[in-house]
Amino acid sequence: MAAHQNPTERAELAQALRTAVRGEADFGPTARALTTMDASNYRRVPLGVVSPRDADDVAAALAVCRAHGVPVVPRGGGTSIAGQATGTGVVLDLTRHLRGIVELDPGSRTAVVQPGVVLDELRAAAAPHGLTFGPDPSTHSRCTLGGMIGNNSCGAHSVAWGTTADNVHALTVTRYGGDTLRLDRGTVPEALTGLPELIRTHLAPLRTGFPELPRRISGYALDALLPERGTDLARAFCGSEGTLGVVTEATVRLVEAPAARALAVLGYADEATAAEAAPGLLPHHPLTVEGMAADLVREPAGLPRGGAWLFVETGGATPAEARAHAERVLRAADALDGTVVTDPAGQRALWRIREDAAGTATRMPDGTEAWPGWEDCAVPPARLGPYLRDFRALLAGHGLRGTPYGHFGDGCIHVRIDFDLLSTQGVARFRRFSEDLADLVVAHGGSLSGEHGDGQARAELLPRMYGDELVALFSRFKDVWDPDGGMNPGILARPARLDENLRFEVLPKRPVDVEFGYPHDGGDFSAAVRRCVGVAKCRTAEPAGAGVMCPSFRATGEEAHSTRGRARLLHEMLAGDAGGVITDGWRSTEVRDALDLCLSCKGCRSDCPVGVDMATYKAEFLHHHYRRRLRPAAHYTMGRLPTWLRLASPFAGPLNALARVRLLAALAKRLAGVAPERGIPVLARETFTRWLNRRWGRGTFVFSNDEVAMVWPDTFTERLSPEVGRAAVRVLEAAGRHAIPAGRGLCCGLTYVSTGQLDKARTVMRRTLDRLGGTLGTPVVVLEPSCAATLRTDLPELLPDDPRAAELAASVRTLAQYLEEYAPDWQPPRLDRPVVGQTHCHQHAVLGDAAERRLRERAGLTGELTGGCCGLAGNFGFERGHWEVSAACAEESLLPSVRAAEPGTKVLADGFSCRTQLEQLGGVRARHLAEVLAQGLAEGPADGREAG
Repeated sequence: MAAHQNPTERAELAQALRTAVRGEADFGPTARALTTMDASNYRRVPLGVVSPRDADDVAAALAVCRAHGVPVVPRGGGTSIAGQATGTGVVLDLTRHLRGIVELDPGSRTAVVQPGVVLDELRAAAAPHGLTFGPDPSTHSRCTLGGMIGNNSCGAHSVAWGTTADNVHALTVTRYGGDTLRLDRGTVPEALTGLPELIRTHLAPLRTGFPELPRRISGYALDALLPERGTDLARAFCGSEGTLGVVTEATVRLVEAPAARALAVLGYADEATAAEAAPGLLPHHPLTVEGMAADLVREPAGLPRGGAWLFVETGGATPAEARAHAERVLRAADALDGTVVTDPAGQRALWRIREDAAGTATRMPDGTEAWPGWEDCAVPPARLGPYLRDFRALLAGHGLRGTPYGHFGDGCIHVRIDFDLLSTQGVARFRRFSEDLADLVVAHGGSLSGEHGDGQARAELLPRMYGDELVALFSRFKDVWDPDGGMNPGILARPARLDENLRFEVLPKRPVDVEFGYPHDGGDFSAAVRRCVGVAKCRTAEPAGAGVMCPSFRATGEEAHSTRGRARLLHEMLAGDAGGVITDGWRSTEVRDALDLCLSCKGCRSDCPVGVDMATYKAEFLHHHYRRRLRPAAHYTMGRLPTWLRLASPFAGPLNALARVRLLAALAKRLAGVAPERGIPVLARETFTRWLNRRWGRGTFVFSNDEVAMVWPDTFTERLSPEVGRAAVRVLEAAGRHAIPAGRGLCCGLTYVSTGQLDKARTVMRRTLDRLGGTLGTPVVVLEPSCAATLRTDLPELLPDDPRAAELAASVRTLAQYLEEYAPDWQPPRLDRPVVGQTHCHQHAVLGDAAERRLRERAGLTGELTGGCCGLAGNFGFERGHWEVSAACAEESLLPSVRAAEPGTKVLADGFSCRTQLEQLGGVRARHLAEVLAQGLAEGPADGREAG
């Protein structure tokens, strides 16, 4: 079935869908670009995207598409790794509206859900009843139940609770054309004429042709229709990858969640030894038996000795019972080393290593790209050890590398392999290896897919696993459901070739000219954009722990405002005419509009498993987009803030007075491109540097290097909040250091970078390096986290050929880092107060806050600061049109935590933006850690007085 590419036909289809469907029908380039890819190697360009509002909308859309002869692909979270969530016709986005939990019955342990409900949302709803949904892929924070049913997803706990198919009672599905069927056990709807006959006349191959193993996901589960298995049509539908119909409602089974859990971590010499040990642990009834090898673990902190590990989770009614269970596993295991972890935070940290593997495995230790395609083969668990040895040998024979990990207890292995999918020769080797690996899996009695489905990656090779007769039955089964062939064609039945539609084919063959150095991507902007493989950790409803990514998505819920969505748009921009979606390159308004709500928080730089750095990509894009063009007013005002503040500083008093005149302030904000809801910050009457110089007075002072602390006079500390600098000086002096300014007229270039004025940024940075002169390399205390992050990362990446840039970057310290390194014996004042507030997003992403945590602990400041982003994010929250998103980010966790704080709690925020946001939206006076410590030094021992 060919999709309509004729513009007139496309317009007619779009109009027909808008008329028939109450939800959205978007045929614009942004919607199409966002859905060209899932998390696989494949790319197919849709005609448009429909977001049905309810089941009636689904039926109406399918009826219109059938009338127009246009194929349909249902799409959930878009995290499929085999290419089945892409299509050339209409994409049904089931995540926007159809995401409700219709009913949850603790008595029967069932839930009725719509297809777009995110797994973690269902688990959260079931948790108060002591229940959960058993299957839990590593993408549990963003994958949908509809997608899990389509792929028959499993996850780490399948050794205890099985696959999605094992946990589905009944389904309501709509077929191509719009008719709706109810699928359950024991009955076949009349509409599926021919299905009973198909089963009755092929009993022998259906009884003998399917391998018996826990993770057999490949092909259609026709054996579920055998009479001795209860003719379970709902189970047979699971794993059909959107090729039979669209789930509009599902009744699923819930299981009892253990009240307490423990984790036995077992170390083995290598992965094959760990794999051979895994089946022996199953009689102990663990919840998980997960495995991974050392070549996937960048920092093995917390792991026992070994070259590979098993993560064996156990449950119990009490923590003691769960721990005893884990200790029995530890004693029974013939492991090189092992430990039992009962602390929930410690367990989460270890599980994060495993869950992020889908992303971290996309890069080899040397930075080489690695790709899916053979992501989840499964063999009988008893065969896993020999299979892994043969698999490693096969990789070596083809000159390839990979990092296996996965569900060892179920014999299922995930792996990313360093295929060269950019050259003709590399793609040919990809095909040869795929064919050889399919034969190897079959030789071990396995399944080509053990979790993520066949998609386009493996369906072509199904005859090697099932033989021609069963594969022919797959096509006939598909035809009973979908005689017109409109549901997700090219997947499972009559599949496309595994080396067609590769998403890299459309990218430029040579690096494009860019401004940043992209040191981790060989200077290639295309390679940087390729980092996004679509695992969509950025689409989570809330940040993980103290994470940041992605605040704009959480504020709007729009794919275009996620890190993945923006990366997809940049991919299509780079594809240009070859891609056929976004063809105006750096001038693209679609990319500009998507990046407009990027806060440049840098959260993705640390929180994205593959290190996508959208803040840098945004700056790069803005530089090219506005080159030799008129920029938004905010770029000329807030983007050049250091210059304007320097000029305004001598007139601070009169200007502050004028800013209090409402009409004048409104006019100034309008001309400057500032949101009318924003207050204008107050200019300092005396700059930090002037105060510090006045403090020293006239004369010459001689200090040894181990007495001097150089303090960076960043724009914000210098001209807007010098009280922070004054406090830092007092703290440094208390620690035995003499604080002096690092120099005059220094600027990191932050505001120029964030607005994409990269030529000006480089000029400012070079001038700063010139002015530092012989002091380069001396440790420098930077009090503003955003400036510290700019110096640490943007500076060397914009000036990669200037060795002074790297030297300055290496010398940057936060106050806490400096004190820990250069005054390790200093004891801060003991404050013994609770704290709330914000860890600056740039500090989280670039600098880390471990030293700050230790310093707070030593000072007796208890409590956790929130993650996420305050929402002001430098110029972002001040710009016109950003107010609502900025406020929504603050309301996510920062403001609620501050409102809920007990009296006397200190409100901490080291970033000027964070403090400003708290003051303007919450009426709260937050303080830099330096201010809190300085106050403690002045007050002496904690005396119980209420904090300000």
